[in-house]
Amino acid sequence: MRKGIFTIALFLLGAEAHAQMSPAITSWLQNTSQTGTFYTSGNSTPQANNIVVNCQKVEYSTNFVYVTASGVPSYPTGPFLDGNPSNATNQNGIYKFPLSPQANTGTPIATNGANIGLFINGVALFDYRDGVAWNPNTGALCGGPGNPPCPGGMGSAQAWNRDAIPAEKGGFDCAKGHPAMGNYHHHQNPSAFKLDLQVISNICNMYDAEGLYAIDSTNHSPLIGFAYDGFPIYGAYGFQNSNGTGGVTRIKSGYDKRNITVRTHHADGTDVADGPAISSTYFLGYFREDYEFVSHPGEEDYLDEHNGRFCVTPEYPNGTYAYFTTVDANWNSAYPYAVGPTFYGIATDRKVSSVTESTTVFSNVGISEMDLKNTNINIFPNPASDLIAIQVNDLVKEEIKLELIDLTGKVIQTKAIMPGSTMAYFDVQTVYAGTYLVRLSNGQGYVSEKVTVVK
Repeated sequence: MRKGIFTIALFLLGAEAHAQMSPAITSWLQNTSQTGTFYTSGNSTPQANNIVVNCQKVEYSTNFVYVTASGVPSYPTGPFLDGNPSNATNQNGIYKFPLSPQANTGTPIATNGANIGLFINGVALFDYRDGVAWNPNTGALCGGPGNPPCPGGMGSAQAWNRDAIPAEKGGFDCAKGHPAMGNYHHHQNPSAFKLDLQVISNICNMYDAEGLYAIDSTNHSPLIGFAYDGFPIYGAYGFQNSNGTGGVTRIKSGYDKRNITVRTHHADGTDVADGPAISSTYFLGYFREDYEFVSHPGEEDYLDEHNGRFCVTPEYPNGTYAYFTTVDANWNSAYPYAVGPTFYGIATDRKVSSVTESTTVFSNVGISEMDLKNTNINIFPNPASDLIAIQVNDLVKEEIKLELIDLTGKVIQTKAIMPGSTMAYFDVQTVYAGTYLVRLSNGQGYVSEKVTVVK
């Protein structure tokens, strides 16, 4: 009896210690065994890439957390239908984030065209740009694949810089990501195109990939990453008021498209080399400089120039500065998408070659936090004749076991939704017509729902 009480006490102590740790330590999705998949053009069956997905190790010191990650997600990647020859490859990254990030009281640090953050599955975050700009000397695009170099060479500042989100939409996979020389990344909210209220890409029709999480307008979005200044990144929804009151609402970008027909000046009035006039080819929003920041005093659900705000969140009940992955009313990505065009805090390149100080390893494997009974789970279609899809509208942090069970209690099929994914399927083409149960379970509980198979 004493041993049982002691065991329970140790469990509660461990749970309390876990709760008190910084979310910068506890939020990463860890995995050392599951490998990923990818789609190739014309083949709707995912192929194995043999790369261990998500984050492989999390360790921390007094001031920093170190995250070792492959940079490859648990959801399938690809295909990339704009001619991109690359696939997601193992980045073998170690990333060093501060546990106490600091606001920048000097000149804001601009984001750049490479990694500016890391999602909790180890996948890179890029800012709005794609390396393509306007060359006023030639009256044409420069930089990027298929274009001549820009004046000054790669990375040089240009007056009009292309926005990757509209320009490269045809090359994003269903999860709204693509690789740059193997470095798979998202510029935007990593939720599948097909889950948006207005679907603007048909890539999900043949190549299913779920994304990191599914938007849920009724709950505060999960913490999905950290920017390179160390501050957290959330999904599209948060508390209306910065003090945690007012209910859950869509958190809005403070940027609007400018009211212009020609591109001769920046939003601050600076006279710059002319870009192309607004047209069907170079539409408003094609370049980052087509946007301007508009202050919304008294409206706390609008974000600042960096795309963040100081606010209360579920992980930070005392408040933190946080970025949000902004979307419009149709859940389509809204500029500046996640972080930028400048950081709020002191940012630096977080990728390091090794850990050079004493650390403690943290593992959240086996810690169950998801209450399935209070999670929005969609099972469709119902009735079904060939496939039954199970979609979790949340961030899945631990494996969810799925079972298809007949009414005698016999398990017909088993599947799993892995951490960092949202969807799985049962193939019922060879299953007899009738009524079945779909049961989802984790270490905390289970839920079941009846489904009908018709022939």
